[in-house]
Amino acid sequence: MKDTQSSIVGRLAPSPTGLLHLGSAWAFLLAFVFARSQSGTVVLRIEDIDPQRSKKTFIESILFDLKWLGIEWDRDPYFQSTRLDLYEDALALLAQKKVVYPCFCTRKELKLLACAPHTEDIGTLYPGTCRNLSDACVRKRIEEGALYSLRFACPNEPCIFSDTVYGTFSLMPSDFGGDFAVKRSDGVISYQLAVAVDDALMGVNQVVRGRDILYSTPKQMLIQKFLGLERLCEYIHIPLLLDPLGERLAKRHASLSLQYLRKEGVRPERIIGFLCHLAGITETFQTLNVRDLIGFLSPSLLPKKDIQLPENYHKFLCSG
Repeated sequence: MKDTQSSIVGRLAPSPTGLLHLGSAWAFLLAFVFARSQSGTVVLRIEDIDPQRSKKTFIESILFDLKWLGIEWDRDPYFQSTRLDLYEDALALLAQKKVVYPCFCTRKELKLLACAPHTEDIGTLYPGTCRNLSDACVRKRIEEGALYSLRFACPNEPCIFSDTVYGTFSLMPSDFGGDFAVKRSDGVISYQLAVAVDDALMGVNQVVRGRDILYSTPKQMLIQKFLGLERLCEYIHIPLLLDPLGERLAKRHASLSLQYLRKEGVRPERIIGFLCHLAGITETFQTLNVRDLIGFLSPSLLPKKDIQLPENYHKFLCSG
């Protein structure tokens, strides 16, 4: 892909580890509308890279839910599980450039060695325990059968990027957790590596996702930089949808799944109108089709604060 590409390529990137819920609908709705509002292309990428958690039944449900909402995509869907060779090639190149190294730390050890607490999403700062192990020590540990992950060695310099909603960031590695895993000890490729490679190779230049993923941005930018895949990209991190208690929506919220709401007779137009009104995009509640938002809804209309569902959200949705 060339940085001079002018057309927008957005993406939908669901993980088939559970049912889509209202929070998922909010994120994918915005990703689709922002791309289409600029006559852009939308690609669908199923992030089924974790074989233990990804289920075929959830893939089928995701495809159905997106179409039910009126969200479309161009090209055939991509499946990360079929792209493992690409990720291994990327790891080999990073190893050749000496920016990845084996890490033998267990989760328990990392917890004990953590230098300083960070936010819930960033985790704790990796103290660099295995970064400077000698080649002889690494070979010995591997020959002894010790399990290890592969970790990316972050350069000690700021990563600068702009977000359309939250402004400009200049983050040092210590701000986003330090050296991070690019391959787990069980052989599973990390989210950060797979997403960085896929976004670049698929020509994605508009990334819309929850603000809780904002600190993944410098990690993915660093991977792309050292793979020679740097490109211009617009990042749009959006406020999260919270449950009535102020907790971030998750796949455990069964009553907030699109499948459940559909069975309760809720129409997609009511969900879309409800989300837009809740976010303050529309002054009054009105049923809305996805097409109604194209050319109208822009990132400038989004609040910066997270959006909390009212206690009577279910009654409201099901009353129409």
